[in-house]
Amino acid sequence: MKKVSVMIVVRITLNALADKHLEVTQTLLSLIEPVGKEKGCKNYNIYCDIHDKNHFCLLEEWETRENLDHHIRSCRFGVLLGIKPLLQEPLNIMIYTMPHPQGMEAVEAIRAKGVPYNENIVNLS
Repeated sequence: MKKVSVMIVVRITLNALADKHLEVTQTLLSLIEPVGKEKGCKNYNIYCDIHDKNHFCLLEEWETRENLDHHIRSCRFGVLLGIKPLLQEPLNIMIYTMPHPQGMEAVEAIRAKGVPYNENIVNLS
């Protein structure tokens, strides 16, 4: 039986209180290396909004759901949950399981079909 390739992506968004920006940034930075070395972690990245320095997005990619579940039960994930008092609103956590991840080949195949209807007429005024 052929094993199906599944991609598990976690997207966590958070909005730090303005006066707690430094503490949130330091906490997030402290997680990058150790979480990235956890079993099954394929990617762990933290992004900061260029328009609002207090808005962050964490993107994680995991090999298996078991690896992700282990991470969620870990002390490191507890540290992330512990910054709740430093945030304007609760963490927004979304877990996506994608059974058929697609890459650049899919983009190239779609683009090969041409420009849709009248999109090539652009009004920049």
